[in-house]
Amino acid sequence: MTATTQGGAPGWESRPYLRIATEEAYAPQEVLDEYRKILDSGDADPGFVSLMGYFLGSEHPQPRSVMEKISSLGESRLQDMDATGIDKQVLALTAPGTQVLDVATAKWAAELTNDRLAEAVAAHPDRYAALAAVGFEDSSSAIAELDRAVNTLGLKGLIANSHVKGRYLDHPDFFPILEAAADLDVPVYLHPQTLPGDVIKPWQEAGLDGAVWGFAAETGLHLLRMITSGLFDRLPNLRVVCGHLGEGLPFFMSRIDHMHAKQVASGRYEAIKPLNQRPSEYLKSHIWLTTSGMPWEPAISFTRQVVGADRVMYAMDYPYQFVAQEVADQDALPYSDGEKVDFFQGIAERVFKL
Repeated sequence: MTATTQGGAPGWESRPYLRIATEEAYAPQEVLDEYRKILDSGDADPGFVSLMGYFLGSEHPQPRSVMEKISSLGESRLQDMDATGIDKQVLALTAPGTQVLDVATAKWAAELTNDRLAEAVAAHPDRYAALAAVGFEDSSSAIAELDRAVNTLGLKGLIANSHVKGRYLDHPDFFPILEAAADLDVPVYLHPQTLPGDVIKPWQEAGLDGAVWGFAAETGLHLLRMITSGLFDRLPNLRVVCGHLGEGLPFFMSRIDHMHAKQVASGRYEAIKPLNQRPSEYLKSHIWLTTSGMPWEPAISFTRQVVGADRVMYAMDYPYQFVAQEVADQDALPYSDGEKVDFFQGIAERVFKL
């Protein structure tokens, strides 16, 4: 297959693969308006204020540009994709998603988002695919909405914008939703959110609570909790995708395995029990990683080496990290054409059934 989309760098028009970007953000304007109401209430979680207070309140050109782009599913987004040689985006509701909304509003926001995404996919099937949102605090309606989104609307997975008001997906309340995703054979995309409650304070006072490091700390913790809780042993068909090259976990695989084994042997923590395999092996058996926000060859090559090249796929992180040079940098990765076909296209097609 030869790509036909014209990008902004020489040679893109003749590449032997499609570029499928797999962590690309969207939010309906109505959901952004709900976020503004929470901010205006004066009673919002500090992490939410850190995140959406900046993007919805700052006059700086960068956050203003992000907010202008994030609610578009039409020509402006397609033009940005063309300008950077992105053939297809896998769209999903941006952080903090439904997680900060009350139960009724979360249900409404998920349905609205899924309908809008399905309409965009129907209008541009060669350019878009999408993941479903649900309201996580009501498992029965979440399961019904996920089923509708997948089986009626044709969406390709479930977006989970990390913790739900301080609770993580290893909590028993969320098991039925994850079980439904496994039964539907669709992946769960675990996406960062800001640290919850007072936990954010030491990060925020140093200016390190967002994408610079706080997101990795929060979402790396979340993914590791899912692993060490035995969630994947109880749901062997559950598939998870995580961005930013696994939020640092690949670098710590050996240490995590070593310390987990010592904790199991000592019985130090009630939460740490024996698993069917070493914690690192779940990164090779149940979890896929994307390069969103991490367009750095040494990190990409290391991650491919330790979890397997078939576990690492391309993502841009549009519109938060929308840099044409980063696409060119990943085009220049020192891999064969066959490896690049898989990296940019094949893995995404298999994982999301595109």
